[in-house]
Amino acid sequence: MSLNGFSVLVTGAAQGVGRGIALAAAAEGAAVAVTARRIETAQAVADEIIARGGRAAALTCDVGDRASVAAAIAGTVAAFGKLDGLVHNAVSGFSSEPVSIEDVPQDNWDDQLRVSFRGTLYCAQAAFPALRDSRGTLVVLTSNAGIEGNPSLAPYSAMKGAQRGFIKSLAREWGPLGIRVNGIAPVALTPAMDKFFELHPHMVPVISNRAALGRIGDCESDIGSGVAFLLGPQSRFVSGQTLILTGGAYML
Repeated sequence: MSLNGFSVLVTGAAQGVGRGIALAAAAEGAAVAVTARRIETAQAVADEIIARGGRAAALTCDVGDRASVAAAIAGTVAAFGKLDGLVHNAVSGFSSEPVSIEDVPQDNWDDQLRVSFRGTLYCAQAAFPALRDSRGTLVVLTSNAGIEGNPSLAPYSAMKGAQRGFIKSLAREWGPLGIRVNGIAPVALTPAMDKFFELHPHMVPVISNRAALGRIGDCESDIGSGVAFLLGPQSRFVSGQTLILTGGAYML
């Protein structure tokens, strides 16, 4: 297993892609700090990992609160002795809410800025001492909307595009210290996408067929395994990149 002996923290890990990343990292041998804003949802995923024979701890973390992020990282180090990787996956509840730019509510913009962009900054700042000690890895969940844009998700696209610039800059700043920084841009079957398909079943083949592989990604086996690769030693020469995990739906 490629992550034996590793300690990894995943934000927004209660469901969807975050849960898939936590499960995949644990399956590869990592001890995983499962974080969410509500401890009971984080604990459910931690219990799932433990039931599979893995190591996990549940912690609360509000990524838009600097003190909360610092406490989660301190809790991870207390539980597992170190931090080898941090995956910033948490996104705002407004992230998939379509809105035209002239109608964007202030709370929509502010919350996306708080979670996606300030959250990235706070995670990086708080994790830096531990990642420097372990020569570890930061992985940030960005989006293809930040690459191509989206006509109904301008705030989300803006935040995700900004994250990509941050990833590149931080990779250059931290590279001499042996810390790698990368992003992922996934398309996966999440609870939010399930709800969308319930309302619009005709969109299932449309979205599936856009991918060269003809399907939508699985949060654990497709997206989680890609993140596990970025966290592990096989990707030791990869930094400053965004790994597009879409089955060929988006290509550069």
